[in-house]
Amino acid sequence: MQIEELIAVKVTLTAIPVFFLAIAIELVAVKFFAQRGSLNAKDDGVSIFMGLFSVITNGAAAFLTVGMLYWAQNYQLTILPLTVTTLVACFVLDDLRYYLHHRIAHRCRWPWAMHIIHHSSRRFSMAVALRQGWTKHFTGTTLLKVPLVLVGFDPLMVIFCGALNAVYQFFLHTETVDKMPRWFEAVFNTPSHHRVHHGNNPQYLDANYAGTLIIWDKMFGTFAAEDDADRPNYGLVKDFEHYNPFRIFIHEYWGIVKDVLRPGLSPLQRLLYIIAPPGWSHDGSRLTSTDIKREAGLLDDTPRAPAE
Repeated sequence: MQIEELIAVKVTLTAIPVFFLAIAIELVAVKFFAQRGSLNAKDDGVSIFMGLFSVITNGAAAFLTVGMLYWAQNYQLTILPLTVTTLVACFVLDDLRYYLHHRIAHRCRWPWAMHIIHHSSRRFSMAVALRQGWTKHFTGTTLLKVPLVLVGFDPLMVIFCGALNAVYQFFLHTETVDKMPRWFEAVFNTPSHHRVHHGNNPQYLDANYAGTLIIWDKMFGTFAAEDDADRPNYGLVKDFEHYNPFRIFIHEYWGIVKDVLRPGLSPLQRLLYIIAPPGWSHDGSRLTSTDIKREAGLLDDTPRAPAE
């Protein structure tokens, strides 16, 4: 295992006890102090299992991304030193990288097949934060890390910033925190902003992709504020009716296989079942998030047209 992998694993393992402590505090707050939130031991158990298993599976495949970043290092335009300034710059740029990855993961079915795991709970809690996909190194979006190395950041710094970002995002997954101070809500991602992202209400779909900084959503037109009069309903547009973690993992991948192998489709249609937005269908029989928003009157009434 190379040093970059060791650093990422070290950050993750160091954070795990803190995660479990935070989960315990949230459970106590909800159960004994009437704080907002919900309790479901089975759902939490699935989330924790999937999170711990993701450490194993993603750790085992990390050499793919690490190797790619090492390769990119041979073509760096410059070499940036390790300073506070470059570390902050790397973190901000990596956060933009995360925004792009996250947006792609919701708008392209192949990475969504991995990311759907995180959205498969109908609850919102710190335990749900651990419900992570097992195939992140196979989505293709890890390529977005390459430009950071090419402009001069050390792969170690890039991986470290990504790990810090993931740790920050864990604490966004709670209903017990209402709103942060206005200045903080204006710049940073918060539990309120992230509750919106996990909502399946039409007005909350495709919103708040931020990792640490909510400014990216505000810059690129994907920000939505939490409406106290219409609080988020958590989960998928079509929720799972079981708690089997292996069925949750395979669900969307199996759906892709079945769609691609349908008889009578053109090569383009088969490809689109892999890379088009979730919910796309060749005959228009399903709804994408854009279709759902349009039918809710949140977009114009331009009719949907099936692909040729």
